[in-house]
Amino acid sequence: QVQLVESGGGLVQAGGSLRLSCAASGRTFAAYYMGWFRQAPGKEREFVATISWGAGNKYYTDSVEGRFTISKDIAANTLYLQMNSLKPEDTAVYYCAADLNYSGTDSSGYTYWGQGTQVTVSS
Repeated sequence: QVQLVESGGGLVQAGGSLRLSCAASGRTFAAYYMGWFRQAPGKEREFVATISWGAGNKYYTDSVEGRFTISKDIAANTLYLQMNSLKPEDTAVYYCAADLNYSGTDSSGYTYWGQGTQVTVSS
């Protein structure tokens, strides 16, 4: 099993940057596929980015491609999401997720979830 705790959210002006962190417990962190999702008020949870267990493969939703970077520090058991050029439409609660076998864009495929961290981008 793995437990996930997100941090790094906050209020930022449009065009600014934030780096989200997701600290994972457990000795087998390196074996997990991990992803970031977000959920805005009144909307369904949506995929943001995913990274393979070896951190070699990364995939982003079109709306964040070129602005967000997902990375994984295996030694620190931490997943990151560097968010640059933030836009008001990026406002949401951001969640990290992990699974041993699934690395896709469907949130239902991930077994483990953090509690979420709020990101608010003002115009």
